[in-house]
Amino acid sequence: MKTTMGLATAAVLAVGSLGVATAATSQAAPTAPTTTTSSSPATSAGLERADDDRVAAAAIEALRAHPRAARAAQGQDVEVTDTVVDPDGSTHVRMHRTFRGLRVLGGDLVVHQGAGRDAWEGVSQTLAAPLDLSTTPALDAGAAGRRALAPTKELREVAQLERSGRPTLVVDAHGAEPTLAWEVVTTGVREDGTPSRLASYVDARTGRVLRREEQIHTADGQGESLYSGTVPLQVTQKGSAYELRDATRGGSYTTDMAGATDGFACSAFGWGCKTGTIVTSPSTTFGDGTNADPDTAAVDAQYGTAVTWDYFKGEHGRDGIFGDGSGSYNRVHYGRDYVNAFWDGQKMTYGDGDGVNYGPLVSLDVAGHEMTHGITQNTANLTYSGESGGLNEATSDIFGTMVEFYAANSEDPGDYLVGEEFDLRDGRGFRRMDDPIADGKSPNCWSSNTKNLDVHYSSGVGNHFFYLLAEGSGSKTFGGVAHSSTTCDGSTITGIGREAAADIWFRALNVYMTSGTTYAQARTATIDAARDLYGAGSTQAAAVAAAWSAVSVS
Repeated sequence: MKTTMGLATAAVLAVGSLGVATAATSQAAPTAPTTTTSSSPATSAGLERADDDRVAAAAIEALRAHPRAARAAQGQDVEVTDTVVDPDGSTHVRMHRTFRGLRVLGGDLVVHQGAGRDAWEGVSQTLAAPLDLSTTPALDAGAAGRRALAPTKELREVAQLERSGRPTLVVDAHGAEPTLAWEVVTTGVREDGTPSRLASYVDARTGRVLRREEQIHTADGQGESLYSGTVPLQVTQKGSAYELRDATRGGSYTTDMAGATDGFACSAFGWGCKTGTIVTSPSTTFGDGTNADPDTAAVDAQYGTAVTWDYFKGEHGRDGIFGDGSGSYNRVHYGRDYVNAFWDGQKMTYGDGDGVNYGPLVSLDVAGHEMTHGITQNTANLTYSGESGGLNEATSDIFGTMVEFYAANSEDPGDYLVGEEFDLRDGRGFRRMDDPIADGKSPNCWSSNTKNLDVHYSSGVGNHFFYLLAEGSGSKTFGGVAHSSTTCDGSTITGIGREAAADIWFRALNVYMTSGTTYAQARTATIDAARDLYGAGSTQAAAVAAAWSAVSVS
């Protein structure tokens, strides 16, 4: 549902006092619901939409009454994109912002209101002050496109590089100061075969490339499955055959790409994308547990989707990736010797590995990782670059790991390694959360350079935080694998349990984080979430603060 409003009236009423508000991830925290849910199911779609509209309208009226909190400015509009209602009636309404008709990247916000008479409780956002900038570019679109495609080391890693469509003017509020910028989207193929859809942001005044954001999110790194043994599946009969399609989970299904890859039109515009052939069987059994049967990897992908769906619905009240009960789909056997997996905004895609160092990338934790990218996109929408990109990747590692524990599958027991099942070389996987630096690139501790790292490495800080919060410091064993975690400040951390840690992270993602959230702001968001769930003076809230300090985030 989308509702649009303008804040021009609010800006006029506030006269010249709009610039006083200071930047904060959350200006005020809601008080202590016991759980977080999406808008409560109604008896009909019409009633549900009406409830959402009432919640959205109340949030809009609240913003009109509190223009400073919205960083109100002449020419600013907001659009409601999502609502969350707590069991006690508190509401959290997510909005996107435009300025003089231009999208404001990093301008999204969440309005928090209680159920009582004095409902206003504050706003979560990263925009520091009201927008005040010219929207007339000094650089034209053609020049911006040329600047974006000028040779750099990063672009040399993308073959078949082409511009997709015309550059678009936006306000980029992810930097130190909001800047008028041209968004230039290019497509291509990375060295490992992953499609690239890269957005470059070019300063519309100076021509400097401000930043780049990859919009294809990767995983770096009854059926007979490869990694999880014999697993239950919901299938759909079609004629005399059965399809790997699950009507109980939004119609989620799995297709076989048979080595095909996406073309330019798919990466650029989403046109003519290869969907593959839906996996079918003459009986209700799929796969034989080996790579000799191409349906086996499809079983893992479909099983991973089902378990991830059940985890988010059962543990966090989230009804699928999009929160509305609709499903997505998986594509397996993508490309040749492709060692990766990715979420592209609509579907999950899995490569088969190279058969020497890596097998098919369809393990439980990677399936959970990729579906979580979709959930992140449809909640906080953490920008896939800088520290917010690291938080995006950490979120996928966190919930991919939680899915593995949730499954309680003896063939693939829970641990804090990511992708160990398809690591044919040594079974260590791509990353580990107890000691991220074990891969030689992912830092255990935050530093001022963290924002400059590839998002798959800057995620180390968030992964380490979560492990310490859940399990604590010291030596432990999970899934038969020895784990050991130290702290950056020499402290000793006692964990609160992974379920509590995951509840806190999900509420922070769903209610407090916005697209530009940094690690320091994630600290505030998770402390607020812990206070909501367990109380301001709770052991859990104190543990969140201590775990962030233990990874040098203050």
